[in-house]
Amino acid sequence: MSKRKSSHPVNTPQKKARSSHAEPSEDKEESIHYDLGGSVLGTQQNASGEVGIIEKIFLKNFMCHSLLGPFTFGSNVNFVVGNNGSGKSAILTALIVGLGGKAQTTNRGSSLKGFVKEGESSAEISVTMRNRGQDAYKPDVFGQSISIDLRISSEGLRTYKLKSSTGQLVSSKKEELVAILDHFNIQVDNPVSVLTQEMSKHFLHSKGEGDKYKFFMKATQLEQMKEDYSYIMETKTVTHNTVEKYEETLQEMRRKYKEKEERYKNLASLDEMLEKLDRLKHQMAWALVAEMEQEVNKMKGRIAEEDKSTIKYDQKVDEWKEKVEEAEQRYKTFHDQLESVTQRVQVLQPKCGLLRDKAQDCNKAFRKAEAGFHRQKTKTRDLERDKEQLTKRINELKQSISQTSAADTQNRMQQISHLQAELETLTFQESTLAQQIDQFQQACTGAKDRLGKMRREEQDLKRALDAKQRDLAAMEGSRQGGLRRFGEKMPEFLAAIEEAHIKGQFRRKPVGPLGFCIRLRDPDMALAVENCLKNLMLAFCCDNYNDERVLQSLMGRCFPQGRRPQIIVSEFTDTPYNVRDRAVTHPEYPSVLQALYIENPVVANCLIDMRGVETILLIKNNKDARRVMQCGNPPRNCREAFTCEGDQVYSNRYYSSDQQRALYLSHDVEQEIRHLQAALSTQETNLKNFKQQIGDVNENFHQNESLLKRALENQRRIKVQCRKLQLEINELRNVEEPQSEDLKPLEDELEELSSRLEVCREECESERQQMLTLKKEYEEADVLYRQHRETINSVAEEAEPIKEELSKSDQEVEKCKHHKKHYEEKRKAHIKNIQDQKVVLEKKEQELKASVTKASEICQERLEIRRTAKSLDHEINQLKHKVSAQQHQHGDRDTIVRQYQEAFEKYNSIAQQVKGLKHFTLLLSKIMNTRHNVYTEMRRYLSVRCKYYFDSMLSQRGYTGSMAFNHKTEALSIAVQPGEGNKATLSDMRSLSGGERSFSTVCFVLSLWAIAEAPFRCLDEFDVYMDMVNRRISMDMMLKIAASQRYRQFIFLTPQSMSSLPVNNLTRILRLTDPDRSQSTLPFGQRNPEVPE
Repeated sequence: MSKRKSSHPVNTPQKKARSSHAEPSEDKEESIHYDLGGSVLGTQQNASGEVGIIEKIFLKNFMCHSLLGPFTFGSNVNFVVGNNGSGKSAILTALIVGLGGKAQTTNRGSSLKGFVKEGESSAEISVTMRNRGQDAYKPDVFGQSISIDLRISSEGLRTYKLKSSTGQLVSSKKEELVAILDHFNIQVDNPVSVLTQEMSKHFLHSKGEGDKYKFFMKATQLEQMKEDYSYIMETKTVTHNTVEKYEETLQEMRRKYKEKEERYKNLASLDEMLEKLDRLKHQMAWALVAEMEQEVNKMKGRIAEEDKSTIKYDQKVDEWKEKVEEAEQRYKTFHDQLESVTQRVQVLQPKCGLLRDKAQDCNKAFRKAEAGFHRQKTKTRDLERDKEQLTKRINELKQSISQTSAADTQNRMQQISHLQAELETLTFQESTLAQQIDQFQQACTGAKDRLGKMRREEQDLKRALDAKQRDLAAMEGSRQGGLRRFGEKMPEFLAAIEEAHIKGQFRRKPVGPLGFCIRLRDPDMALAVENCLKNLMLAFCCDNYNDERVLQSLMGRCFPQGRRPQIIVSEFTDTPYNVRDRAVTHPEYPSVLQALYIENPVVANCLIDMRGVETILLIKNNKDARRVMQCGNPPRNCREAFTCEGDQVYSNRYYSSDQQRALYLSHDVEQEIRHLQAALSTQETNLKNFKQQIGDVNENFHQNESLLKRALENQRRIKVQCRKLQLEINELRNVEEPQSEDLKPLEDELEELSSRLEVCREECESERQQMLTLKKEYEEADVLYRQHRETINSVAEEAEPIKEELSKSDQEVEKCKHHKKHYEEKRKAHIKNIQDQKVVLEKKEQELKASVTKASEICQERLEIRRTAKSLDHEINQLKHKVSAQQHQHGDRDTIVRQYQEAFEKYNSIAQQVKGLKHFTLLLSKIMNTRHNVYTEMRRYLSVRCKYYFDSMLSQRGYTGSMAFNHKTEALSIAVQPGEGNKATLSDMRSLSGGERSFSTVCFVLSLWAIAEAPFRCLDEFDVYMDMVNRRISMDMMLKIAASQRYRQFIFLTPQSMSSLPVNNLTRILRLTDPDRSQSTLPFGQRNPEVPE
């Protein structure tokens, strides 16, 4: 069908050109109106077709013509005029055959060899089609035209050559020609595109309604669609019958296949049983050997494990000894680094403030000098412009020959003085605004920097507020249970530990968190103890590494994200360590171990190992702590001390605590909640006030920004006024004054202006040098300040990780010492047991050698056995009984295998075919239902459009008619009445005269033109039976339609002279030379191929 569809029937004649790049004609757009039943079809643009139209055709030895053409066709209307025998129909026939049409389509012959001129070996046809614009077919290959050269041999063989616009051969394949015709929407066998003389006569003389319906179906290509659908449905029926036939035989084939399969499986089963019986006998031979070897290997494994354990303990002792030395060395290194960082920060801090103040002062001086420089530069530029204009004015006055009165000159000078006064006032205002703009810009920059800093501080306050809120939530949760102080997930984690312990997953139940297992004897020391133990408050103790792995898996479920509690692995003991010799003793202050009430000795021993709590004093007063630890020698065995504020005191250094209150060991929960609520309220108030300050600074920034915009606008306005005043002054000065004595004031003014300009230039250069100097000083000062500030920040950031690492290294030293002692003691426990096991192993190996010798006599090759001898003996007895029972049931083995394979392949092939055909028929039914609905809707739509255009065409002659489609009976009835409108009675076309019938035929063809598209239309002797009136009306109608469709090509073949046609650039008439009737054969060699009119 057509590539384009119209959304409404009336708009069909108004379709645009095929290419959106068609160039309009230079002539004025031409509007063509013709009345179709009282309506105006529309206005058309003057455009021409871009693709698919026939540009040229040439014939050689075709039919009875030796040489015909070449004929050059116009892009719109073409009349091929000539008497009978001149070659009109030969041109149309050559067009059909040259574009791939069949010989039967031309109604001029039954085969192609009939078109070769008698006595010649071949005929040639050359057709050139236009190929331009956006819809062009492979424009980079073919160019702006495509030449189709066809050679027909005397045997009826045709050969194509497709050439580009330059004459280069592109392809010789028929498939390429078909692709070109499909791309251009050309169907040479469609009577709407090419209506031959025989087809026209057949339609005129046709009296049956079925023939008219077939003509309509063929013209709209609905007939081809219907035939395709019928063929598809026949194929579907055949496929469905095939599927039903195969399904009937498939069940029987399956039954036979199953029988063959059962016999094959039984045969394979018997062979397998015999082979299995032999294997079992061999396995039985080595079964006892394997059992004895397994026992011996277990003993060897136990002895090897004990030996490895001894080596492992030796390695562990050496490893922890090295770790103790490394930990002590790291502790000393971190201590020295911390001292160095502290001294560096103290040295750098004072200088930072001085550099910041210096940078700010330099910035202010630079901004002030920059504003002065710009004001001086503006003043210099204005003076230079005034000097130039004044100089030009003086030169013009000297050359002027016109005269003006003294009164006018005095009045003009007064006006100039008045305007100059106004200009100076505006200049002063502009200078003032420049200073204000500079101040506003500095204020906006400072406010923006301050806003950035305040927003960063606001984020810090929010983070601190969130931390307080989390601490408050944990403390409130501890009202119901103290465990919630140690984390929201801690109760759930302890419940999981208890459940795993009940299931027996632990050898010894883990203990923790350690902070929950201790009690304070003095509540005032809660913060000191928490700062001392730190992460140990949340730690857990495990007896062995197996329990540690189980505990890690439980932590993975309860603590999927975030930080997990620490796990300490140490063998549990029921008695606490004896630390009397290494513990610190003081008459006034207790150690951390003495200040705690600990029921579980595992917890006490862990704190001694990991933190050395027996060597740490608790001193409430800071002053007393310094006195005890740093004034003189510290107490014996005392490593460090903590104050009630959480400060950490060494013999040579002092660290203040960042933590203000105890989180885990606080005795009064309600008091802690109140403190946290008060602190939270204070922080919220501070945050609210800080937000208010940010709002005030932001409001001030927006006010300054608004004032800056207003000042800039005023500055622009004043500059505009200054330019206007300067123009007025220049105009007044430009009035010609030939009197030389009147030039004296201007020359004096020019001299004064020159001196002022020199002074201003010197001042501007001075200001520029000063600005550059101050800018350099500011950049240097700012770089020094930023570098110094970054240095301090980097140094300060180094202190925190060093402090943390110092504490960790101290704990690491104690931990390494504990592990070293632990492995030294465990190494001695198992050495004696190893010697006893080796004696028993020697006896077992002697028994194993005897068993191997006996098994080798039964089976020489050693087999790997995984089963016991008892189970093998039982299976051998059962297998022997089955073998004896099935040996009498089977025949020839090769025959059974061959029959099974043939049955399997045949059944599988048929089953796959049936499945594929079922899916194909189901999918085809769905597709055909959808396509049939679309086909029915398209047929109805085209019928309605055809009726409408047929009535419209008849109305041009004053005819009335009707067109009735009966798609069920495939009939088309046309009734036409050439009377006066509604007063006449409709009658069948058979009652019309020849001219009226031809006119009606033309109307019907034109209506089909409106619903089917092609780049060109060809009609052969359409007016053969028309009288002059109908011929004129038909011709006018076709010309109007052709004029309204400039993008299509129309080729009319007629014996009429067409001398009455109007002359224009859209119509081309090709006159063919009349044949010579005086000869027995017609000479077609000499013709006038193209005579444009």
